[in-house]
Amino acid sequence: MALSVVIVRHGNTFAAGEPARRIGARTDLPLVDSGVAQAEALGVAFARDGWRFDRALAAPLLRTRTTIAGILAHQTDAPPVEPADWLTEIDHGPDEAQIESAVVDRIGADALARWDTEALAPEGWVVDPERRIAGWRGLFGTAQGRILIVTSNGAARFALLAVPALQEQASALPSLKLRTGAYAVIERGTDGLRLAAWDRRP
Repeated sequence: MALSVVIVRHGNTFAAGEPARRIGARTDLPLVDSGVAQAEALGVAFARDGWRFDRALAAPLLRTRTTIAGILAHQTDAPPVEPADWLTEIDHGPDEAQIESAVVDRIGADALARWDTEALAPEGWVVDPERRIAGWRGLFGTAQGRILIVTSNGAARFALLAVPALQEQASALPSLKLRTGAYAVIERGTDGLRLAAWDRRP
């Protein structure tokens, strides 16, 4: 049976005009109103396109659980949400909850660029890439049907590093980042894994 994995980054946790901060595993922020609207828009779009999910997985924090609940509210016979520890957000270490300018001052713009293009974590961040890649690789290797995953930007990017075929396709992307409220689609058919979409919003 074929596999289609829909990867969603949670909705906004900062309101318009509010300085964005590096938020990871140690900071459990709720969605702001625009983030709730993003989850609603995703749920409407997926239902409109006839996407029915056989499984649903989410990282444990409030922002991911609220996002997946908003999406699944538009599904008939929605599957239960399964926890997956390899989807847990990364820990930004000394940069947790810091505004971007402070993070750049500490580690430099080049380090942030390597994180966004190569998934190389800056010094002090706790990422555990091996565990994350193993989680994605296991899912891609054995799962079937259409699976919804809601996670963070830091965890989602490792889907692209799980197997060589996806790494090759990801090399054409300008960035490994997913914007808030955006989604990706990775499909497995008879010819292997294919990156069908990355960083799309409804």
